[in-house]
Amino acid sequence: MVFKSKIKLVALFVLVLSLASLLRHLSIAKYSSPTLHYSALSAFHNDFDGIQPQRIPSRKLWAAVKPLQSLQPYANPRGSNYPAPAHDHHNSRFIYAKIFGGFARIRSSICDLVTISRLLNATLVIPEIQETIRSKGISNGFKSFSYLYDEDQFIASLKNDIIVVKSLPRNLKSARKRNEFKTFRPKNSASPDYYIKQVLPTLKKSKVVGLILADGACLQAILPPSMAEFQRLRCRVAFHSLQFRQEIHILGQRMVERLHAWGQPFLAFNPGLLRETLAYHGCGELFQDVHTELIQYRRAQMIKRGIVKDELSVDSHYRRENGSCPLMPEEVGIILRAMGYPPKTIIYVTGSETFGGQRVLVPLRAMFANLVDRTSLCTNKELSDVLGPETPLPPNPWKPPPAKTEEQLKEEWKRTGPRPRPLPPPPSRPIYKHEKEGWYGWITENDTEPEPSKVELRMQAHRLLWDALDYIVSVESDAFFPGFHNDGSGWPDFSSLVMGHRLYEIASSRTYRPDRKVVAELFNMTRDNIYHHKRDWILSVQEHLNKSLGEEGLIRQSVFLKPASFISHPLPECSCRISAAESSVHVKGNDGRIVYGGEEECPKWMQHGQEIPGQSTGEEVGKSDDNGSSDYGNTVVEEPESNDSDRTNVNQIFIQDDEMDPND
Repeated sequence: MVFKSKIKLVALFVLVLSLASLLRHLSIAKYSSPTLHYSALSAFHNDFDGIQPQRIPSRKLWAAVKPLQSLQPYANPRGSNYPAPAHDHHNSRFIYAKIFGGFARIRSSICDLVTISRLLNATLVIPEIQETIRSKGISNGFKSFSYLYDEDQFIASLKNDIIVVKSLPRNLKSARKRNEFKTFRPKNSASPDYYIKQVLPTLKKSKVVGLILADGACLQAILPPSMAEFQRLRCRVAFHSLQFRQEIHILGQRMVERLHAWGQPFLAFNPGLLRETLAYHGCGELFQDVHTELIQYRRAQMIKRGIVKDELSVDSHYRRENGSCPLMPEEVGIILRAMGYPPKTIIYVTGSETFGGQRVLVPLRAMFANLVDRTSLCTNKELSDVLGPETPLPPNPWKPPPAKTEEQLKEEWKRTGPRPRPLPPPPSRPIYKHEKEGWYGWITENDTEPEPSKVELRMQAHRLLWDALDYIVSVESDAFFPGFHNDGSGWPDFSSLVMGHRLYEIASSRTYRPDRKVVAELFNMTRDNIYHHKRDWILSVQEHLNKSLGEEGLIRQSVFLKPASFISHPLPECSCRISAAESSVHVKGNDGRIVYGGEEECPKWMQHGQEIPGQSTGEEVGKSDDNGSSDYGNTVVEEPESNDSDRTNVNQIFIQDDEMDPND
């Protein structure tokens, strides 16, 4: 009895000591780490910070690039030796063209087409955009070209350069229907000699020739110095004549106003994840499951057509380290956080197609809650008004495979061959409904990709409009970050066109030009601690990106990007420098051409009232901000309220995945 009482006392003593130890540890945790706490209410407000007032971030993250402030847009013809086209209706020679491809290829092809018409002294017929012609049932209010651009503005703005007509004369139109005119398929980046020696003789003889443009660049980007006026003509077409139709322009400007209405700057980010470019560079292993199979299937098609000269299976991780693969959204988010952009930064995601869907954007959304796109800023009615009235298409409901009869199952059992008895054959994996509803559902059953349906063709036409809206927002954004540009394929891409437009209009705007090879090396250095970086690593990232904003980034861009697309780097032909600025150093490439510098001095009528802003506009880019780059200012700005029931919430998870390649 006494023994049992002693055991109880010992157990009670141990229990008291345990309770005292627990209280001791709780008190230590409470008073030694006051900053480490979690509040469900504060987490809710952080996730939906649109309800709370926001503050203006540090201006150092959005300041103009001082070394580039002297560059001004100047694409006017130089001197008086630039005659206007002659209006001779009897001796007119016509060029008509069919343009294939997505938004970037269409825009680049039109610029080259106008230049070719000037070179051959021919009248240009408004080109036909095949993505809209192939899409049956789009709005009857627009023709092929006018579905995207303003025809009247295009014709009027080029009256001093070439003659543009909406269609061929009646007699020539009927002859075209009878295929009486020769059609040329120029290769990518054809030389001026090709058009003078091959196309011009046929044009003089038959008065009409046709061009089929599929690669987005039918004239070489770098022309001889004697053809500088043709380069400036490209700039006038790309940055002045190609204006979107009124409905697109108004909605695009409205989106920019809504982004600025939050009271803080915003950054535009283009992932550049397109199935075609990923297949071209062999980046399939960066994805998983069905997406890898889709990329590899497209790569096999390119090898069969002779577009890709490499093997089907390549090391995607080696390609990534070589800079040939895109920066994934997660990596871009880490880079932006290292630069000092706070989690509340507004990031507008561009691109009508992001291969992999919204799933690949989840890590970026976790780092930056204010991730928006056109569906977040526009109502359903606004987007439908841009499309115009369309003929409804028949529904394409999913139909499950027919059930097999008992006789068919027995016959399959007999044909399967010997197996351990009495075990039945393993059941095949069921094909779920969501796998068949997607555009990629064919890959679960067939080895050949089917032809696009009418619904998919219409979606390809719609993507041209969505890219046009994103283009307007990207050019007007306070900062722009490309996820995949200058990929070396020779095809124009969305990010490169935006970077060229921003360089032409406001060269000092914050346009990042990261070297993906250098970025891959930086990530390899911190792969084990990707979310807990050392200070030296952060400084290395800031140094690289700050250099990419200024002259060093422009020089590299000129060497690698300009040979593929002139309008992606329209310097020095389409710019001038104001006299108040210091003259830049001329940098020449290996071929002897000037890659940076060499701009003419701006005329006096442009210099009137031009002043170079001083230090008040922000710190000079190129110096890392060590102490305050991620701090907020003191100004609090209330966000605008919205009562529109159709408006999608900024932080709502998007359900629909737009993964169809517009160039299928």
